[in-house]
Amino acid sequence: MQPQEPFPPPEPASPLPLSLPERAPDGTAPPVAFPPQAPNLPLGLSRRQIIAAFSIAAVSDIVSGLTAFAPPVTWVVDFVTATALFVVLGWQWLLLPGLIMEAVPGLGVVPFWVLVVSAIAVWGSVRPRMN
Repeated sequence: MQPQEPFPPPEPASPLPLSLPERAPDGTAPPVAFPPQAPNLPLGLSRRQIIAAFSIAAVSDIVSGLTAFAPPVTWVVDFVTATALFVVLGWQWLLLPGLIMEAVPGLGVVPFWVLVVSAIAVWGSVRPRMN
């Protein structure tokens, strides 16, 4: 009696059809049009503002993680980050709890700035909408 294989052999993959975009007569690719502002971003924020805010938040969280052994240095980094995010995003109330959470020693290793910018990008504001 031969031992049975635990799994059947994989089926051969079928080749994927490749389709390239049509090229102009001079051989260049057609330009790709991006909207200047994504349609679902809250508070009228532009794509550039969100990308800049995420970049600032990511760099700050990395630096805060590396300087967690020196809370005063981390506080300066977080104050500069909050100021830069206020400049890029405007006055956002969601930035203040992020600044408070980053100021607590030991919690700086959690990427709060990225989480705060994500919340602003998704929800916009914490205020209830009054009709």
